[in-house]
Amino acid sequence: MSEQIEVDVAILGAGPVGGTLACLLARAGIATAVIDRAALPPMEHPDFDGRAYAIAAGSRRVLEEAGLWAELPYVPGAITDIRVSDGRLGRAASRLFLHFDRREAGDDIEAEAFGWMLEARALRMAVNAALDASPDLHVFAPAEAKVVRHADHAIVTLQSGQVIRARLVVAAEGRNSPLREQAGIRTTRIAYGQTGIVGAIAHELPHNGCALEHFLPAGPFAQLPMAGTAGAPNLSAFVWTERDATAQRLMALDEASFARELQRRLGTHLGQVRVMGRRWSYSLSALHAERYTAERLALVGDAAHGVHPIAGQGLNLGFRDAGALGRLILAAHAAGEDVGGAALLRAYQAQRRPDSLAMLAATDALDRLFSTDNRAVRLVRDLGIAAVHRMPRLKRAFMRAAMGV
Repeated sequence: MSEQIEVDVAILGAGPVGGTLACLLARAGIATAVIDRAALPPMEHPDFDGRAYAIAAGSRRVLEEAGLWAELPYVPGAITDIRVSDGRLGRAASRLFLHFDRREAGDDIEAEAFGWMLEARALRMAVNAALDASPDLHVFAPAEAKVVRHADHAIVTLQSGQVIRARLVVAAEGRNSPLREQAGIRTTRIAYGQTGIVGAIAHELPHNGCALEHFLPAGPFAQLPMAGTAGAPNLSAFVWTERDATAQRLMALDEASFARELQRRLGTHLGQVRVMGRRWSYSLSALHAERYTAERLALVGDAAHGVHPIAGQGLNLGFRDAGALGRLILAAHAAGEDVGGAALLRAYQAQRRPDSLAMLAATDALDRLFSTDNRAVRLVRDLGIAAVHRMPRLKRAFMRAAMGV
């Protein structure tokens, strides 16, 4: 049997949020272990598979603190403008719209864009490289773990017999977190009856860094600008929300038919489109944990919250969790305080829960407001879109919230 390992923090889950937190802590010299039930994906994927992340300006800072941004193998695509419009499939779209220009967000913000579109494989490759290179990081994957929490420490026992003693355990296992269930933390769940279809498209005309959020009766359709490749100089990701039954039919279409349906929703401003890589679908729901902490335990990312993708903020909330918890741990460690103690956990929950609750409420309200074709509701929301477009201070507040700053 292996000798017991002593660490400050043990993270269960090596996905984007858990992996980023592990890299952030290890880079600062905090003894950290990260455990994942699955093997880490291969470092090299020859082809873009269609999956991408929208990384807000605030999240980029967290990735920079973790040493990951500089290690990305592919250039992210900057989002410098966002255009919000309302429409009805097969009929003329409203002439009222809302346009956000990064230059209007305020000179005090250092970021040159609202955010960046990043291939999922690029972040995975950067995280894997950092996990492999850090001397202060113990990585166990694939590995099954059993966790027992005590008043002053936690014991993580792997199926192999390896024992890890930690002062804090972090649940980064996703929406069905076993650690959250073990701690008896209840959740509130909202089912939307919608499916999100995601992927990437190549198009004839350049996007010029502009993202489109087009609201349709079944749900929002978003086109998000990406950096081009040699084979596709004009490239965008799409996030397409449909009612469940419609989404099933769309996913069953051949590539040409699917592209035609996508073009109907996107419009012609980017010319003809073709699908790049695979298309993916996810059932949409929201989730929120009643608390983010328990004795020697902190929840991050989807283990703590999940929101509708209407504002593209789900993963960014997780990165904000990682940044907040990481900074609290670094400060406590530097001060010689307990990195898994009650004071730190109270501070973490106080910092993160209000932000996540506000985002859950906002995205839920937006989906209910825009996923309808009621004429009276359409009139009110169109007037609201037009009014915000003409109110610089309110526009600036929306832009700063989208950037996560």
